[in-house]
Amino acid sequence: MLEKNQSAPVFSSKNQASALVSLSDYAEKKNVVLYFYPKDDTPGCTIEANDFTALAAEFAEAETVVIGVSKDSCASHVDFINKFDLQLELLADVDGELCESYGVWREREKNGVKSMAILRSTFIINKAGVLVDVAYGVSPEGHAQDVLEKVKAL
Repeated sequence: MLEKNQSAPVFSSKNQASALVSLSDYAEKKNVVLYFYPKDDTPGCTIEANDFTALAAEFAEAETVVIGVSKDSCASHVDFINKFDLQLELLADVDGELCESYGVWREREKNGVKSMAILRSTFIINKAGVLVDVAYGVSPEGHAQDVLEKVKAL
């Protein structure tokens, strides 16, 4: 598991428009909120995405970009963004490399069945590329507001 004050694992992954997005794109320019969620257009993930969208202007004022990550495809991300008019960049980590590097690909048990899934988690990365907040296993309700308060304190 990652911890505060570590260098954030570097990444390059395609967004909803199939454009490559890298952590280095924001170095010395923007803070990055990198949040991992299980699946597009599911109840908790929709709450979280809508809440981050509702606060998009405030994150921008705080020189922070919000990026969501799941294992869904670019096409799935486009549909999710269009359906809810999301103001987010969503990365398609279809091979799971980004999930693995941030330690969010975990075994879970649901109804007695074990399977692998993304553990809803959020990482705040400052302009220097350092993890200033690490939260594994977050709840979607109220989470975006909590993250915004932490970003404003940077």
